[in-house]
Amino acid sequence: MAKYRLVILRHGEGAWNKENRFCSWVDQKLSSDGIKEARNSGKHLKALGFEFDLVFTSVLTRSIQTAWIILEEMGQEWVPIQSSWRLNERHYGALIGLNRAEMALNHGEEQVKLWRRSYDVTPPPITESHPYYEEIYNDRRYKCCDVSQDNLPKAESLKDVLDRLLPYWNEKIVPELKSGKMILISAHGNSSRALLKHVEGISDEDIINVTLPTGVPILLELDENLHPLGPHQFLGDQEAIQAAIKKVEDQGKVKSSEK
Repeated sequence: MAKYRLVILRHGEGAWNKENRFCSWVDQKLSSDGIKEARNSGKHLKALGFEFDLVFTSVLTRSIQTAWIILEEMGQEWVPIQSSWRLNERHYGALIGLNRAEMALNHGEEQVKLWRRSYDVTPPPITESHPYYEEIYNDRRYKCCDVSQDNLPKAESLKDVLDRLLPYWNEKIVPELKSGKMILISAHGNSSRALLKHVEGISDEDIINVTLPTGVPILLELDENLHPLGPHQFLGDQEAIQAAIKKVEDQGKVKSSEK
């Protein structure tokens, strides 16, 4: 019998997900499909009887918007939401804004897979000449962080994401979980992968094969020591979920017409 239950999900599809671009810290709203994904997620969680006491999100709109829609569908709009940059998507540095399939064509699919999925490979850092540098670092939301803007990342590996996420997990989320609250974390592909790696003890080598589709709730059932009682569970139509996972994996491949 699980002592604690936790639901994590990657936000619904955003505009740049649809365009197959590295979105990272560039702020975006959900696409029309992303809104549908969030609504379906909320309906499914409601049908399964979930009642949340607290929601954690990143400071990026697509993460917050997903949480809002889910709570609305569940009739739980009153549930408090806490947001932190520590749950942000991985900072992809100089790759931000680039098309993944085009990168695979230019640099090879294996290199793009390493940039996207590996544990400790960091992409080239963003510089002040990057077209999205000013948009990110002049954003008011980063003037309210628990670190100075000078200490915000300029590029991250998944290991870096886990390093900046763990203090928030241990100091903010775990105490709420242990107090008996049912928690939803509406985050991103890589912040969710980093958290799963930590909680489930996934190896540095195996994490490269963990792919999360957009807008699909993931259930973790934990014992009194926050150790998983089994592997994480994707909630929803399993056939559709596997198709969505393949779609994400194919984003980093050269289009068949270009091979």
